[in-house]
Amino acid sequence: MISNFRIGGGLMVLVSALLLVAGCGESVETGDLVIVERSLDLGGAETLETIIEMGVGKLMIGGGSGDLMDAEFVYNVDEWKPEVSYREADDHGTLTVKQPRGRRSSLGKNVRYEWDIQLNDKIPMDLDVELGAGNGHLDLGSLSLKDLRVTAGAGEVEVLLTGRPRVQDLVVQVGAGDVTVDLTGEWKDDLDADIKGGVGRLTVRLPMDVGVRVDAEKGLGKIDRGGLRKEGGAYVNEAYGSSDVTLEIDCAAGIGSIILETDGESDDSGVTI
Repeated sequence: MISNFRIGGGLMVLVSALLLVAGCGESVETGDLVIVERSLDLGGAETLETIIEMGVGKLMIGGGSGDLMDAEFVYNVDEWKPEVSYREADDHGTLTVKQPRGRRSSLGKNVRYEWDIQLNDKIPMDLDVELGAGNGHLDLGSLSLKDLRVTAGAGEVEVLLTGRPRVQDLVVQVGAGDVTVDLTGEWKDDLDADIKGGVGRLTVRLPMDVGVRVDAEKGLGKIDRGGLRKEGGAYVNEAYGSSDVTLEIDCAAGIGSIILETDGESDDSGVTI
């Protein structure tokens, strides 16, 4: 039986997400399409904190930059010109990319707002991404991340940690929309992950050869545990308890389904509860 608290929490997430989208509905004046390329030199920082804040739009983040950052910004609302700042102190850098605050519109047919950001793979960093309403494609497996936090109000969000991810602490929270978190990389360190979807489908892809333990909690919906087996109150894979590395994952959805997919399993191997 689902408690009133859990149902109420899911409904509050839905209401909050809808209010967010409604609040982004003010009309704005569009102009000529602007494409701006921006690069930042590495400088002398040995560690980095990166903060990326987009109110509404399409956000793509990946690695592969030979500098600190290479970015392309596309927009046709003059007052939405992205703000980029960087400072260094005591061998630590802070990079901030944000959409100016003020009037924001939903992305209608006449509005273009897109960021494509590549970050340096080698410099150790903590990354904090905030997306109000829109779509996010975050391909982050090549980055030297320690802490990763992704929050979104409403939209479709993909967080891909394939390749050789170095993340140790992961938080993903999305109010409304479909969320995909791909953890099928070659993990060398343990991971603590907290993944929450409010209203919509939450898909978590998991490796086979690294120990995985998932505590999954659903509100109104179902859990598809894929190739994982039930152990106590959690779901584990065959490598759990025997591999040197373990992924500990807390997973929750308010109104919608949780789909746990093991790397390499067929589409019809899931077990729904």
